[in-house]
Amino acid sequence: MVNIVDGGAKHAPQEMEQFLPGDGKKMYKIQPRKSDAEQALANNDFDPFALRENEHPTTDNETLTHLLKASLGTGILGMPFAFMCSGLVMGIFATIFTAFICTHCSYVLVKCGHKLYYRTRRTKMTFAEIAEAAFQKGPKWCRGFAPVAKFSILFGLFLTYFGTCSVYTVIVATNFEQLINHWTGWGITLRMLICAMLIPLILIAWVPNLKYLAPVSMVANVFMGLGLGITFYYLVQDLPPLPDRSYVVWGTLPQFFSITIFAMEAIGVVMPLENNMKTPQSFLGICGVLSQGMSGVTLIYMLLGFLGYLHYGALTQESITLNLPIEEWPAQAVKLLISLAVYCTFGLQFFVCLEIVWDGIKDKCKKRPTLVNYVLRTVMVTAAVVLAVAVPTIGPFMGLIGAFCFSILGLIFPVVIELIVHWETGFGKYNWILWKNILITACGIGALVFGSLAAIKDIVKAYQDPAPQ
Repeated sequence: MVNIVDGGAKHAPQEMEQFLPGDGKKMYKIQPRKSDAEQALANNDFDPFALRENEHPTTDNETLTHLLKASLGTGILGMPFAFMCSGLVMGIFATIFTAFICTHCSYVLVKCGHKLYYRTRRTKMTFAEIAEAAFQKGPKWCRGFAPVAKFSILFGLFLTYFGTCSVYTVIVATNFEQLINHWTGWGITLRMLICAMLIPLILIAWVPNLKYLAPVSMVANVFMGLGLGITFYYLVQDLPPLPDRSYVVWGTLPQFFSITIFAMEAIGVVMPLENNMKTPQSFLGICGVLSQGMSGVTLIYMLLGFLGYLHYGALTQESITLNLPIEEWPAQAVKLLISLAVYCTFGLQFFVCLEIVWDGIKDKCKKRPTLVNYVLRTVMVTAAVVLAVAVPTIGPFMGLIGAFCFSILGLIFPVVIELIVHWETGFGKYNWILWKNILITACGIGALVFGSLAAIKDIVKAYQDPAPQ
């Protein structure tokens, strides 16, 4: 490895050089290194952000709304159970550590994308395209792996997010089934409700882009906020003293990390959000969109996990809503609000799948691209609903796929990309980038192993219980 020489002094890549954004009007600007600028025009007059063309760009606030919705999914309802696996004090520090790792990996992916914009003279790239470009522009030994890296990411993202769409369909239908049968006693089956959701899901999938999907994500955040607010109301009633609960639990700590990582991880939506921003420079930074969103998400996760375990102790269920008294209307309102929030989130999760498939076929559909695009949306939503009808117990299987894909895509791939991007310029003083990425890779492998084991146990448990009708 060699460091770039500027003016006779060695210059190692410093993360903070492009970390601080401006005040809104004066955004930070990434300064490409000489090796990056060789691919640009003379005098560094290639600006990928100024040349980027988006028909419907999103503002910083709209992007923040999408990011909050992507990270505040149904996984947050499992945080009290996660705190039971870690203890009150350990849970706080472990949540902060997990959030930092997940946020840093997202930051690394976007930062490497920005560097590769200059090297490839492109104005935007997807996650898979960043990996492909990194391998192509990297050392000779890894260039042949570029197609494999791109295909692996596309396949993993599509598999995970398409399955998530089916799981979301089952979650919404299950909650409505419980509420309808509780109030009417009609005995409506789960599969009937899943089928009934086809038209509403197609309608939300027809929202054309992230710009118009932003109000839907805002509504979803409101629904989720109200649902969590009512849940917090139950949790703060009659709290026991702190010494009644465990402060630190070591035996089940791996289970805590497997729950928390897969609840927070949103690597699949990071680049679509950045690519659609009006000011993509403001996505990064201490006060950037990514930091703001994940800071708020981390606080909510810690608060719900802490209060949930403190209130219910050893009786804490895998989803905190299962601890709420179903006969009381506020608890029923929680189920309804969270169901509506999940429904509104469907469009954002679906957008990841749509972008992958559409990028693969759009060059062959130039006569009537809009018509083909909407037909594709309809077919993909129908396929997700058919999968949910055929296998209503798909949730545990998606847990296994998520454990496998999110640990590799969300933790391991971003740091591998960073190592390749910095291969020629060096890994900083004392090779800190290399050692930091080795630690993150170890965390990713741990998440893969323990998350997969937990998902396999859920699959066995699901098929020991009676299957839904």
